[in-house]
Amino acid sequence: MVVETRIERLGLRIRPKRDFELVNPEDDPRYDAYWRSYPGIMDRRGVSPDAARTIVRTDTTFIAALMVKRGEADAMICGTFGEFYRHLKHVLDILGVRKGAATVAALDALLLTNGAFFLCDTHVSADPSTDEVVEMAMLAAEFVRRFGMVPKAALLSHSDFGTVDTASARKMREAVRLLGLRAPELEVEGEMRADTALSEEVRERVFPNSRLSGQPNLLVLPTLDAANIAFNLLKALGEGLSVGPILLSAAAHVLTPAVSARGLVNMSALAVVDAQFHALA
Repeated sequence: MVVETRIERLGLRIRPKRDFELVNPEDDPRYDAYWRSYPGIMDRRGVSPDAARTIVRTDTTFIAALMVKRGEADAMICGTFGEFYRHLKHVLDILGVRKGAATVAALDALLLTNGAFFLCDTHVSADPSTDEVVEMAMLAAEFVRRFGMVPKAALLSHSDFGTVDTASARKMREAVRLLGLRAPELEVEGEMRADTALSEEVRERVFPNSRLSGQPNLLVLPTLDAANIAFNLLKALGEGLSVGPILLSAAAHVLTPAVSARGLVNMSALAVVDAQFHALA
């Protein structure tokens, strides 16, 4: 077996059946139950029994999602090859979002020399609405707390506290107002430029009455373009450690082909902790 051969070659102590369960799509006694359950989940979405047989035999993302759906696994990681949005669609088709959540967003963490920073939404919503920005900020803040940190959120824009009145700036401004009502315990401020957010000296000069003290650790950006570009620029120039994408409000994490072996290990540990948190909630 390929997996056992590689374990031996690397000198690892883990063993199939003892430390983990290995699913072989070509020879698994659950295959019949899996493909039969899939059309029911995808009812009236064009999935025929023949298509279900093929998909459940060949697509590992579908297989993993079905295992989570059936309670045979607590979390899943996918996306190390292929297109992010194809994996995301498969995950949401089968698992949907967790109870009580309406927004799906991706959070990425960057551990830099000058601190740990979390950015969202880096992969999912092209132009989130005000309510979506509010929910993703609250979900991301909850995740930051699980890292043992007190979330300090900055809602970023090209505008500093009303200096520009574009639709994007108004969206972030209104999101800050709503967060003050829905999550009064959260230290959050905006809308503001990135340099204003990251420099308390600049922020005190621009807006002395800011509710944000010190350096924020959670940066919420107005669009997918802004968040993804900012994250990748910081990752490339900052020479830090990245963790993610962390898919908020789902029992799955869709990574990208650029993930390293260390990144997979980090995300596996994070997925376990996330599953335990929701099991106890």
